[in-house]
Amino acid sequence: MPTYDMGLEHVSLEFATKTIFTDVTQGVFEGDRIGIVGRNGDGKSTLLRLFDGAQQPDSGKVQRRGGLTFGILTQRDELDDDATLRQAALEGRADYEWASDQTSREIVEALLGGMNLDAKVGTLSGGQRRRADLARLLLKDWDILALDEPTNHLDVITIHWLAEHLKHRWAKGTGALLLVTHDRWFLDEVCESMWEVHDGQIEPFEGGYSAYMLQRVERDRQADVRETKRRNLARKELAWLSRGARARSTKQKFHVKAARELIADVPPLRNSVELKQMATSRLGKQVIDLVDVTQIYDRELGRTADLDPDVDDPRLASAFGEAAEEIAAQHGLVSRETAEQDGRTTTAAHITVSGREILDDVTWLIGPGDRFGIVGANGAGKSTLLKILDGSLAPTQGHVNIGKTVKFAVLTQRLDELEKLGKYKVKEVLSRYKPSYVVDGKEVTPGQLMERLGFSAAQLMTPIRDLSGGQKRRMQLLLILLDEPNVLILDEPGNDLDTDMLAVMEDLLDTWPGTLIVVSHDRYLLERVTDQQFALIAGQVRHLPGGVQDYLDMVDELKRGGNPLGEAAGATAGVDAASGEPTVSAGAADDEGGKDEPVRLTGKAYADAGRRVSAIERKLAKLGDEKQLLEEQMAAHDPSDFVGLADLSRQVQDIDQESADLEEEWLLLSEQMGE
Repeated sequence: MPTYDMGLEHVSLEFATKTIFTDVTQGVFEGDRIGIVGRNGDGKSTLLRLFDGAQQPDSGKVQRRGGLTFGILTQRDELDDDATLRQAALEGRADYEWASDQTSREIVEALLGGMNLDAKVGTLSGGQRRRADLARLLLKDWDILALDEPTNHLDVITIHWLAEHLKHRWAKGTGALLLVTHDRWFLDEVCESMWEVHDGQIEPFEGGYSAYMLQRVERDRQADVRETKRRNLARKELAWLSRGARARSTKQKFHVKAARELIADVPPLRNSVELKQMATSRLGKQVIDLVDVTQIYDRELGRTADLDPDVDDPRLASAFGEAAEEIAAQHGLVSRETAEQDGRTTTAAHITVSGREILDDVTWLIGPGDRFGIVGANGAGKSTLLKILDGSLAPTQGHVNIGKTVKFAVLTQRLDELEKLGKYKVKEVLSRYKPSYVVDGKEVTPGQLMERLGFSAAQLMTPIRDLSGGQKRRMQLLLILLDEPNVLILDEPGNDLDTDMLAVMEDLLDTWPGTLIVVSHDRYLLERVTDQQFALIAGQVRHLPGGVQDYLDMVDELKRGGNPLGEAAGATAGVDAASGEPTVSAGAADDEGGKDEPVRLTGKAYADAGRRVSAIERKLAKLGDEKQLLEEQMAAHDPSDFVGLADLSRQVQDIDQESADLEEEWLLLSEQMGE
């Protein structure tokens, strides 16, 4: 048996109603960067607790190298509510102590920036507590670090920072990381191998999430082949048995070509043209038009009473939660009212924030069938933008024009919608809806849709209140879809879902014929289910032709003191609802301010570029066929004919060079078109 730094030896574990592990032997070596995936409830978090010693196995043992240090971030922190943030996260270190070390300074600035270090932990929001617990862990040196859903409550910028930190935290070949997360981009970026926890076992895979999915598809394909052979056994008997299956002698390597072969018979994710036509028939031409919209943050954030009127506490804002604390510190004011009651003096304190612009003269046109994703930092105003889009909040200035046929459905981050249904069984709730629906051209029942979202038939009799968090999230989405909206707004739809259920939800959304608007910090999910992405940054809605990476580049430029948004404060990107072309409203960046971004094509130039892109794609396909033919000729060529082989090789190199030039032109044109 190999010598692990930490490992499980023949470990078995059962809970009252479920077997978690059965005779599992698996270990962690120095230098490992392991992502752990599996269905909700299959034992991912339990695995980390076994390594930590918080959970004991029924049989077998957990081994650790002597002197090894193990740090773990669980989904629930154990911070002391009465401790200050400085005591809990920094362990009482003064500012000069952590600020003098570059790594510590970066951790504190990234995770605790803008927070009052002398605030009590009990006054922090859930997101702030998560950041504090993560900072506490990262500020220490660990041989092995285990993180359970570390990206929860983090925005895209902080998730990107955390990925970079974990990639460079240890020197190559040292330290080890165990990572449980549903964020597939994060898994791909940080991990070099994967463990899939399923059916009581831990199955290892080489590479990050993408490589894991490729290998999993190959594994399933081989399983299908084996099943087909098994079914044919009675018919082929001796002939089949005599051939046998030749064992593999080498590890399977996955490259782009292999991946294309595996998915060659898989249709495109969605037929965008067909979905747009269907959406237009349901919605008409107008869906949501934001015209010159400005939104100013101006409201009383909270109130607290029974304060000592003689104490002017500058940390008063912390009593009102994360938003009030952060905003009041920068823009707000605290007003007090003192009153006498029953001989006792009490003070009521108000925090009012005004003058903060969430949106600044934004024009944004959203048409039928558009699938838009929105990113932005926590507190940037994404939820406010969604409320303006669905008409539940009137903007301070400007107009919001909503089409007459629009029927909204909003999936919020909370599960309040299900609370009033808690006593009802799933079957009783589903009985309130139509008996059948048409999905992807096929008639399905609500029960079949439920099964598609990972529910079993047995769960039909389960009360809503007894469902798990992930099940409630899926149930929430199902009920929204059963209401047959034509404009769907999803706010962090991936919360509480494992990677398999995320894929199921994405597959279901692929066939949904309407306008889709998604806010998420999960860049994989966002780019997977939407066709175009936008950033809410500095009061502007900016188009991101290159996806979420463009947003991160913008933030980096702002940090360096640059102006990626253009010279004019009112520059606002959008997409024309009729043509689908990127548009820029009046007041956009002038020529000098737009040097950092490619010139956007419109009108005839846009159409000409589209035709050229199509021609390049056809040419690349033809060159690929020619190269394959030449490679086949080389394989069959007389190996002693060096002159002939050299000529064929030169032709292959010429094709490679021509293909590279065409690909570069294709990328440039795509950027200019905003694709």
